Amino acid sequence: MFENRAIGLALVLPAAIFAAALFLLPVGILLSEAFQTESGWSVSAYGEFFASPRNQTVFFRTLKLASLVAGVSAVIGYAAAFAIVNLPASSRGRMFGLVTLPLMISPVARTYAWLVILGRTGFVNKILVDLGITETPIRILFTETAVFIGLLQLFLPLMIISLVSAMENMPRDAVPAARILGANWLQVFVRVILPLTREGLVIGGTLVFTGSMTAYITPAILGGSKVLMLETLLYQRVTVANDFVSASVIAMILIVMSFSANLLLKRLATARKSR
Repeated sequence: MFENRAIGLALVLPAAIFAAALFLLPVGILLSEAFQTESGWSVSAYGEFFASPRNQTVFFRTLKLASLVAGVSAVIGYAAAFAIVNLPASSRGRMFGLVTLPLMISPVARTYAWLVILGRTGFVNKILVDLGITETPIRILFTETAVFIGLLQLFLPLMIISLVSAMENMPRDAVPAARILGANWLQVFVRVILPLTREGLVIGGTLVFTGSMTAYITPAILGGSKVLMLETLLYQRVTVANDFVSASVIAMILIVMSFSANLLLKRLATARKSR
C-alpha cells in the first residue's frame, strides 16, 4: 500500500507543481496586495472598500442576483429534471441534448441575442405593445431584470444537468411508493426527492451561484455601467482606475463568497441528511 501511495504521489506531483507555479502563485501574489501597506500587513483596504456606499450597493446587488438565479434555477431545474428522467429512453437522450445544446454556444453570442430580444424594438416590447399592456416600449436593457434573465439562461443548464444525474441515481420505486402510501406531491418532493438529490443540488447550486457571481460578459453587456456587479467593478478598477489594491479586494471577496456558498449548501444538505 505504501508503494501504491508513493507511485500515486509521484504521478500527481508534476501536475501539482505546474498548477502551483502557473496559477496558485500568481493568484496568491495578486491577492496579497490587498493586505500590504506601507506600515506592514493590514486589512484596512477591506474596510475602505466597504465604507463606500457605491461598493456596498454593488456587493449586495451581486449577492442578490446570484442568489435569485440559483434559487430560480433550482425550482425550474427540479421540474425539468423530473420530466426528463420520466421520459422514455429514446426521448430522454434527445431532450437532454437540447438542454446541453446552449453550452456549446459562446456566452458572448448568447448574451448578445438578448440585446435583440429585450431592446426597445425587440421581440418582448413588440409583444407588450401589440397586446396593449403598454403604449410605448419599456426599458428592459441595462436593468437588473435584464442581467437576471441573461444569467438565468446562461447557467440554468448546469443546474438541470446536475439534478438529472442525481435523479437518475434515485431508486425507481421511491416516488410511486410514497404516492401509494398517501403522500401528496409536495410531501413527495420534500421528504423523498429533495433528500435523495441533495448532492446534485449542492453541485448545481454551487456552479450556478458561483458562475452568476463571477460572470463578466453578461452583466457588462446587459447591465452596462448602470448595473455594476463585482466582476464589472473589478474590470473598471484595473483598466480605468489602475487600482490593483481594490481589484485584489474584490477578487478575494469573490473567492470567499464562492467557497462560503459551497460550504453553506453542504452544511444544509448534511443537516437535512442527519434529520
